[in-house]
Amino acid sequence: MSDNLKKCRETLKSGEYTLVLFDGKTLFTDKERGVKPLLDLLDKNTDLSGFSAADKVVGKAAAFLYVLLNVREIYADVISTHALAVLERHKIPVEYNTLTEKIKNRAGTGFCPMETAVLGEDEPENALKKIREKAKELSKNNKTAS
Repeated sequence: MSDNLKKCRETLKSGEYTLVLFDGKTLFTDKERGVKPLLDLLDKNTDLSGFSAADKVVGKAAAFLYVLLNVREIYADVISTHALAVLERHKIPVEYNTLTEKIKNRAGTGFCPMETAVLGEDEPENALKKIREKAKELSKNNKTAS
């Protein structure tokens, strides 16, 4: 484990954050759950080449976003087998605490809608379209539920 990944993991384990990114100089942290922080970084055209990442939960959707963000390596508290396969295929080294078949939704009643949206996908750009569509749908549903 690189020093940068160690710092990410230690910062994540402090319990305050869901996402930590570090390249030896710049530290990004976020407290939001899900793929929203990664989508926000993509939307800002953030170049994470050379950055290490630590994340609480990495499903297949997040794995595709990490590929598109060009992260160097990842630590995940929990990672799905589908996410691990994506990262390995794109030669991004991964360390993790728990490997699971699929990521559960926040209520624990089924599978993560983001991971489900990209299960049959192999290309990061196509996955990104499906992730954005699902995010829009979920956002719309949350507004009508309020």
